[in-house]
Amino acid sequence: MTEMASSSLPNEDTEFEDGVATRDAVFFRDKRIVEALLFASERPLAVEDFRFHLGKKAQIDAILAQLAADFAPRGVNLKNVAGKWALRTAEDLGYLLIREKHEPRKLSRAAMETLAIVAYHQPVTRAEIEDIRGVATSKGTLDVLLETGWVRLRGRRKAPGRPVTYGTTEAFLVQFGLQAITELPGLAELKGAGFFDGRLPANFNVPEPSDSSELQADEDPLEEDLFVAISEERLGAEEERLEAEAGE
Repeated sequence: MTEMASSSLPNEDTEFEDGVATRDAVFFRDKRIVEALLFASERPLAVEDFRFHLGKKAQIDAILAQLAADFAPRGVNLKNVAGKWALRTAEDLGYLLIREKHEPRKLSRAAMETLAIVAYHQPVTRAEIEDIRGVATSKGTLDVLLETGWVRLRGRRKAPGRPVTYGTTEAFLVQFGLQAITELPGLAELKGAGFFDGRLPANFNVPEPSDSSELQADEDPLEEDLFVAISEERLGAEEERLEAEAGE
């Protein structure tokens, strides 16, 4: 079996044809090693970090100076950061790498419950959501879900007051890793996951969800501006709250 060849990089003990280790060759080797360490490191490196790999005789300062000069006109520069060295994006190119990162908003329990009801019972109105939850839905809860882009206004229910109906969006599927709304867990899966403890009512069931964009027979399209529909929903919720307080 052929023996694997050793590294071709010269070291301090390497001898060439004239029997003398070439200083330039060793410098070139050390420079390559320093460049590789800088590229692979997740943190700035101190001179001691390089010396650990290269030994006491290595010309670390000269190598870093030459690398800094080599990188100066490139898209990546070698910078001294707090006494240590690191590769950084060239300052004049920084604007190309700026990206906005929107931190996901943590949903309250009420918002999560409302989202689940919308997902399983869509198209559903705010009053129907409250009926299922058994408590009043804050006017801000649906606003938050609309802002996330996971819930949308579908249409208007053909009923007194023509309340707005809600449904989920494609962004909802993307967020929760679903190919289709039908991949939401059914009653058996929810029981297996421990979401239901104890005995459930005989008539209890989990509806088969559908997010079809087609309006149902009891829905009218949203013909007016969406902001008008949202404002009406908020106004209706506030009027109901005031009426409830007055009744108490």
